[in-house]
Amino acid sequence: MNDVGKKTNRAKRRQIYFTWRRFHKNRLALVGVIIIIIHLLIAGFAPYIAPHHPFAQNFRMMNKGISLTHLFGCDHVGRDIFSRILLGTSLTLRISIAAVMIGLLVGTLIGMLGAYYGRIVDAIVVFGTDILLAFPDFLLAVAVIAAIGSGMTGVIIASGFSSIPQFIRMTRGIVLREKGKEYVVAAKAIGENSASVMIRYILPNVLSSIIVLATLRMAVVILIASGLSFLGLGPPPPSPEWGAMLNEGKAYLRTAPQISVFPGLAIMILVLAFNLFGDGLRDALDPRMKL
Repeated sequence: MNDVGKKTNRAKRRQIYFTWRRFHKNRLALVGVIIIIIHLLIAGFAPYIAPHHPFAQNFRMMNKGISLTHLFGCDHVGRDIFSRILLGTSLTLRISIAAVMIGLLVGTLIGMLGAYYGRIVDAIVVFGTDILLAFPDFLLAVAVIAAIGSGMTGVIIASGFSSIPQFIRMTRGIVLREKGKEYVVAAKAIGENSASVMIRYILPNVLSSIIVLATLRMAVVILIASGLSFLGLGPPPPSPEWGAMLNEGKAYLRTAPQISVFPGLAIMILVLAFNLFGDGLRDALDPRMKL
């Protein structure tokens, strides 16, 4: 390896080290990471750690409160709420991750193409993005799911579609800033084609911002997916989706508040965790931040 390669590797390792130092100093971000890791472990092992079958009904335990046998109580048909929340963790994360990946891949691609080629391509991208951004995220998701149909697949596509304009706007802004810099001009001068310039030279400078936005969008998508399920547009019963569980408990808020309280707390904690993690990651990846 030549001296230039060694210096480049040392610079990368130094950048990673200082990024970790900045992130490690943010205690709230570390709390968010811990909560997310716990949820990932729960999602992976929920079928094995759930104390009761999440779909088993026991009409003698209808609306029963908290006890040693049922840590979060039972719902209106005697199902164990704690077991259903554990199983719903996997469902919520799968929906949210898939939706964010749709928004990330489609939005990043469109944003890069529009900014890089400019002119009429960029004008079309900007016009379409402005139209989509005129709608609130949740309203846009409802419109999409009304067109394609409800269910788990519908929630994923609708939630992902609502994230596309956010990724387009962010990616386009960064590419517009980067495409006129010397390293891009030099790449074009040595004969690199457009796809190579975008993937090899511009995309690495967009990645950190994409990762931060994806992390923050996870929190938004969880709320959108839960809201759609609350309206009955998500996975069908008896699926233990947290938003659907909230909807099931709205008629029992006075007699059995645990049916809605615990799914609501589960949504709040996971959304808070992704917001804390995203804020900490944004600060750590910002080169202007000082130790």
